[in-house]
Amino acid sequence: MGWVIGLLQALGLSTASGLNAYVPLLAVGLLARFTGLIHLAPPYDLLTHPAVLAVLALLGLLDFVADKVPGVDHAMHVAGLVIHPAAGAVLFLAADSSAGAVHPVLAAVCGLLLAGGTHVARMAARPVSTATTGGFANPVLSFCEDAVSLLLSILAVLVPVLAALFVLLFAFLLAMLLRRRRVRPDQR
Repeated sequence: MGWVIGLLQALGLSTASGLNAYVPLLAVGLLARFTGLIHLAPPYDLLTHPAVLAVLALLGLLDFVADKVPGVDHAMHVAGLVIHPAAGAVLFLAADSSAGAVHPVLAAVCGLLLAGGTHVARMAARPVSTATTGGFANPVLSFCEDAVSLLLSILAVLVPVLAALFVLLFAFLLAMLLRRRRVRPDQR
């Protein structure tokens, strides 16, 4: 049964890293260091090292500020095409590390796809926000993404089943939105 929890945690954490790469990494590192809520097997226990936590906090703060500035946020999203999937892969591997339910290569690919897919969906929404609001809604949207990433990270560790349901709901809503956009205007 522990492997199911590990997979659900991995699913939630990887998806959260698609919204904000640093929040889930920092949350997992802090929770593993100061609580018994999550166990990280080597080499992923490196996330609990004080220097790593400090670097993650600094990067998270820089990302938090930069993502609120229209124009700069788009550049951050382009860099995020590499950063977010990498964080997702690390988090999937770390969450599954103690259970070992999934082959490491498959785990890394799952993390890459979950975080990458979430990040691409996030990237697709931002230009719409910029075009329709002149960039004024971007900081609000960014803050909401950060908050959802934090919430999903905490849920993934504390209540992994709820986090997985949240991810499935997000995927369903995204699929419905994409399906709706594919319908031609004359069919509406």
